[in-house]
Amino acid sequence: MKISKILIACMIATIGSTAFAAKYNLKLGHAVTTTDGQHAAALKMAELVKERTKGEVEITIFPANQLGNDAAMINGVRGGTIDIVSSGASSFNGIVSNTAAMELPFVFRSAQHAYNVLDGSIGTGILNELSPHGMKGLAYWENGWRAFTNNKRPVRTPEDLKGLKIRSTPNPYHIQAFKLLGMNPSPMPIAELYTALETGTFDAQEHPINVTLSSKFYEVQKYLTVSNHIYSPIILAMNKAKFDSLPANYQAIIVEAAREAAKYQRQLNASNAGKVVAELKKSGMQVIETVDMAPFQKIVSGEIAKTFGEKNGMALLKAIEDTK
Repeated sequence: MKISKILIACMIATIGSTAFAAKYNLKLGHAVTTTDGQHAAALKMAELVKERTKGEVEITIFPANQLGNDAAMINGVRGGTIDIVSSGASSFNGIVSNTAAMELPFVFRSAQHAYNVLDGSIGTGILNELSPHGMKGLAYWENGWRAFTNNKRPVRTPEDLKGLKIRSTPNPYHIQAFKLLGMNPSPMPIAELYTALETGTFDAQEHPINVTLSSKFYEVQKYLTVSNHIYSPIILAMNKAKFDSLPANYQAIIVEAAREAAKYQRQLNASNAGKVVAELKKSGMQVIETVDMAPFQKIVSGEIAKTFGEKNGMALLKAIEDTK
């Protein structure tokens, strides 16, 4: 009698767990730590999707390069071994060249200008260009405004940047811009960057201040200039075959949740910006919060636009500029 009760209890537990198991389990990978706003966006999206599908779609998040670096995760999404990836727009340049326009130096006049471009027809059109490459572009999350850090000297003028060895993204226009400013840039995955700064392979790096904090670059960098020279969006992309295999209502829920998570993260980053600067100061960094970026822009913007236009035409840049 006692044994039969145990068996019945086990059967009920098994039936219960089966009844509440998700019908679709998705893996989402990103490169930053769990303290970054990007991870907060991933958590918000997963929460919304689970709630709105009544638990039938569950997203498991793998932060901090657990599924590989950015390039590996994007390849995994294209190949179907990873379902969703969030990665900087520059990571997609080799697949869709127009993604580079989203991260050109000084291309956005303000955060609101960036949001109007990304959330409107221009941004949607670029996301749609991922489709022939096995990916469904879902939304633009936010890396943020990029800021220079280095170990050599405070940066207040373009002259202060000359000679610095700087880690860059793989975006060729970033590399060109840094060369125009007199620096020596080389691309490197973020997973390897802390050690490279610590050992002196690089003198400098540039990431949004929230990434400088969450990745603890303040431990191996002395000076921060809040330069805001590039707005850096994150592209959230899903394996297209997996997306297309979902019921239409679940597809809509995933896209809506991804875009709501974007707005949530933007508000979070904006509200936390002052706290991040305060934390970086507290950590011992010397922070230059106000700098005239007009001389920097004068050096790079015209040349970068010319290079981009020669490869892709000027229509996209003009459309971005004309967006209010």
